[in-house]
Amino acid sequence: MRWLSSLPIWYKARVLVRRLSEAPVEEWHRLRARVLMDAGELGSRNLSVTWLELPVGAEQSLHSHEEAEQVYVIVSGSGSMSVAGDTQQVAEGDLILVPPATDHSIANDGQGELACVSVQSPPVAASELYSDQLAEVSGYDFDDDDL
Repeated sequence: MRWLSSLPIWYKARVLVRRLSEAPVEEWHRLRARVLMDAGELGSRNLSVTWLELPVGAEQSLHSHEEAEQVYVIVSGSGSMSVAGDTQQVAEGDLILVPPATDHSIANDGQGELACVSVQSPPVAASELYSDQLAEVSGYDFDDDDL
């Protein structure tokens, strides 16, 4: 196991676990983001990870992240994902890659709640990923009291 000695010190750290039940929660118009690992947390240098829950009828506005590539993994439910103008149906177990600076959005047009994990590299702060400007829900009237 000689190769272990060449790994950076940070790699040898103990196992770090953030439980979903303990993750900070951000909510916007019924969308719920559980920040499993925000930019720079838990010693991570290159990733941020969010658990996103979308109720039926919820969708994100089209948006992009200039520097970060992003992966969504659908954990439960189904919906549609738009990337660079191409929209496809997605369901449990599907992985969607979003290249940097590419417009994308996810919508729950399924029958039940849609849950997915979103991973970004380089890390993107949760406040940038899931701001009020990104969240829209069909039939939802937004006003300043919702902030």
